[in-house]
Amino acid sequence: MTKQTWMLASAALVFTTVQGFAEDMPASESWAIHGQATFVDQYHPAFHSPYRGPNSLDPGSRGNETVDVTLFAGVSPWEGGEAWANVEMDQGFGLSGTFGVAAFPSAEAYKVGSAAPYGRLHRLFFRQTFDLGGDEQALEGHANQLAGSRTSDNLIVTIGKFSVADVFDNNSYAHDPRGDFLNWAIVDAGAYDYAADAWAYTYGGTAEWSFGNWTLRGGAFEMSKLPNSTELETAFGQFELVSELERRISLFGHDGKIKLLGWVNRGRMGAYTDALALARATGTTPDVALVRHYRSRPGGSLNVEQGLTDDLGFFFRASAEDGSKESYEFTDINQSLSTGLSLKGTSWERKDDTVGLAFEIAGISKDAQAFLAAGGLGVLVGDGQLPHYANEVVLETYYDVELIKGVNAALDYQFIANPGYNSDRGPVSVLGFRLHGEF
Repeated sequence: MTKQTWMLASAALVFTTVQGFAEDMPASESWAIHGQATFVDQYHPAFHSPYRGPNSLDPGSRGNETVDVTLFAGVSPWEGGEAWANVEMDQGFGLSGTFGVAAFPSAEAYKVGSAAPYGRLHRLFFRQTFDLGGDEQALEGHANQLAGSRTSDNLIVTIGKFSVADVFDNNSYAHDPRGDFLNWAIVDAGAYDYAADAWAYTYGGTAEWSFGNWTLRGGAFEMSKLPNSTELETAFGQFELVSELERRISLFGHDGKIKLLGWVNRGRMGAYTDALALARATGTTPDVALVRHYRSRPGGSLNVEQGLTDDLGFFFRASAEDGSKESYEFTDINQSLSTGLSLKGTSWERKDDTVGLAFEIAGISKDAQAFLAAGGLGVLVGDGQLPHYANEVVLETYYDVELIKGVNAALDYQFIANPGYNSDRGPVSVLGFRLHGEF
């Protein structure tokens, strides 16, 4: 082979390799519009209940539905930059007005229900990605993500209005109530009381630094002005600081992730012991709203996901927080453990179908138990008394089927023991149906 022939062959090889690589990369988008609609209907038959309180699950036969329709609009003003706005129409109620179970059975239910549809601007944020080297990675276009590419080592900065759960505590098998499990304490770490308004969104900023097999995330977010309320704090008078360390691994020839999450909430919170002391002194029912002072409440979680085969995946979460003070934003859980499996339907020739099975157990602190026993009310639970405390236990299974491309339907079943941590009430069976479409 002559020198000229060798050079031509080498150039052809390089060109072919680069061309093949370029064909593997999706075309970069400068703008995009996506949409989704999700309908969830849940029902539970009558269950044993010798008494009930203001925040109890209705013991009668009952059903409720929720609907949300979202338009996602994004644009790239320059390389690596993305601006997104999400406008959503919501309607409906969770079971019993989203009360009665700490590990609530629908993460599609809102703490603010309405029989009439209403609109909200849930997300309005800007994201900037800085390439820092490494292999080029393809980015498929979807809601809140423009198609394109980025290097494996990168820095991503996000600011604006969005959900803390958009960035932190993600899990491939249990994090999307529109496509996998429905229960609050299965799609998220149950004890993670993340900053949010009553719809689960807030203002803040995050930075994510990926290098090699590691990612380090940090963020600061506004809390709501009052626990579980619709109005967010301003100027970071009440706030959350959160960080997460992620390690990507490979076991059995399949990808996995291990994440350690830590947070601290800082705001006007009531301590259960203070509320109980005031109630004893005045002969009244304990109320944390009467004893709120500026305090800190820390917590942490472990989040694991691991592929076991090409179609079978495993997940595990364990979380805990300071249980001496009132739950503020999410739900009444101080300790939670959840685990489960997710299986694609390839073996029965339904590769786009998914079946899931999960178990979750949640508990609260001794202080919180005493508060509920004296008639206090939590964010979601409160039977007016708690003579026999027991951990909440949830078993959930679902089958999600692809009807046509972009449209899925799912059947869901949840068995809930000791709703509201009360062994006198329940157990409860919750049957669910979900219809979801997206483009």
